[in-house]
Amino acid sequence: MKDVAPPSLLYSVKQVELATRARLDELLKPSGVTALQYTALTVLERRDGMSGAELARNSFVTPQSMSDLVGALERRGLITRSPDPASRRRHVISLTGAGRDLLALHATAVQELEDEMLRDFSADERAVFRDLLNRARAALA
Repeated sequence: MKDVAPPSLLYSVKQVELATRARLDELLKPSGVTALQYTALTVLERRDGMSGAELARNSFVTPQSMSDLVGALERRGLITRSPDPASRRRHVISLTGAGRDLLALHATAVQELEDEMLRDFSADERAVFRDLLNRARAALA
């Protein structure tokens, strides 16, 4: 019998991303937000007042997709867009109270999903895994 090579690391990373996104979409469905919208909200939670282009880069979507996503989130009252005081041509995007409430509503379930994904990792392995993923992301940025 011929030895079968393990899947590439890129393939494995993509499979984890797809599984995570599917589970997040399922978890968030009652709130009417997608995993991509949720990701954008969490990015704003960490760094409020970003431009659409910055939010797109940090949320891993194209600027065109972000434009649609921002429109949907704004219509739901989860974010606001306002002129940047430093640049009249730029708008900044900020979380609203409703956006923060939605994130708080799902915080425990999202943490449980992450815990499930890492359940076979020790605390040290979790820290190393997080560090390695962040370094891999930075290398490609």
